[in-house]
Amino acid sequence: MVLVVSEEVREALGSGRPVVALESTIIAHGLPRPRNLRVARELEEAVRGEGAVPATVAVLDGRPLIGLDKAQLERVANEDGIRKLGHRDLPLAVAARASGATTVSATARLAALAGIRVFATGGLGGVHREWTVTQDESADLGLLARTGITVVCAGVKSILDVPATLQRLETLGVAVAGYRTDRFPGFYLSDSGHPVDWTLRSPEEVAAVMRAQDALGAARSALIVANPVPEADQLDPELHARVLDEALTACAERGVTGQAVTPFLLDYLVRHTDGASLSANLAAVRGNVRLGARIATAWARG
Repeated sequence: MVLVVSEEVREALGSGRPVVALESTIIAHGLPRPRNLRVARELEEAVRGEGAVPATVAVLDGRPLIGLDKAQLERVANEDGIRKLGHRDLPLAVAARASGATTVSATARLAALAGIRVFATGGLGGVHREWTVTQDESADLGLLARTGITVVCAGVKSILDVPATLQRLETLGVAVAGYRTDRFPGFYLSDSGHPVDWTLRSPEEVAAVMRAQDALGAARSALIVANPVPEADQLDPELHARVLDEALTACAERGVTGQAVTPFLLDYLVRHTDGASLSANLAAVRGNVRLGARIATAWARG
């Protein structure tokens, strides 16, 4: 698999300038057109505004791209048939010359292969509810256990089993720290109701942990920096609890299973909160992208 790294990203990496990887699933599958393209451009500009270089990741015509130009970004946002690619799908997409947007696992994998150390996203996948029955767990977790990258996120999606996900991350040896909080964020919510053992309070502290990972030979697994959405921008907790309960009931009644569960629940939340869940999602992503750029800058200083 041959990576195609944009000239801007390649020059930044070569000169030791800060680079932040960005996923493309939110562009192709997470937002309606034409808002998706506007948000994609906004997130890249947010990284640039903090003095770093954005590297949006996608696969087009079987070519894994690290850093998209204007036309490529427009293709991901507007082209019909863009697939959703996890890391397991990458060899298949490359061989079939397919085009797809990269999830957390695929983005982390390709970014790490390109030598990018910081990746900013919305929320991670995790252990699904009723895991003992379904055995359904996101591929994000296993991939992060063997990929040396720092992931800035707003926790895991609140539709998942948060305590089970935290336990699974501990078992896999993935380091988790709250950013200026001792609570694990819940994606749409500032607080999932569960604590974290470690708190980091500045980009410099995060970079120090990354350097310690290298010194200890522990950089073969990820560092998760859990950055809560500001309370002013979070989804109202009571509304979230009520609509999520309704969504889970509807999911069971309609027999939705497997990979269809997450998009069903997320879409239900958007529709039944009048878009408030999507607003909270975007607020979280914006904050994570800015923090990711600051961490990448602190890391680049050495």
